[in-house]
Amino acid sequence: MSIFTTRFGKHSASPINPVVVHAVVVKFAYGGSTDLTQLFDLEKKLTEAINAAKAGEFDGNEVATDGSDGTLYMYGPDADRLLATVQPVLEACSFMRGARVTLRYGPPAPDVRKRQIVLGS
Repeated sequence: MSIFTTRFGKHSASPINPVVVHAVVVKFAYGGSTDLTQLFDLEKKLTEAINAAKAGEFDGNEVATDGSDGTLYMYGPDADRLLATVQPVLEACSFMRGARVTLRYGPPAPDVRKRQIVLGS
């Protein structure tokens, strides 16, 4: 028995399973506006929906400096469930029409399965 075991209890030898992180990435046209108020409103609604469903997390955005286009990033343990949670919110937003959504079923790696859909089609 080591001093560590004596002071802190028995050490568990069971391996910790890594959490598989799926992603939902949305690429959209923003129309050239640098007023991001509508985008921030959408992000708030997405965050609320994801949190209420306990489906993952909204991680943020990237928007071109001229406001022409952007990308939203969301992560969770199940990409299909995450999409089912956020799709109604996305489709209710006018500037999301035609947005390309990529579902990634695992961590970022070349051999991880992906699926794409287009909103509003």
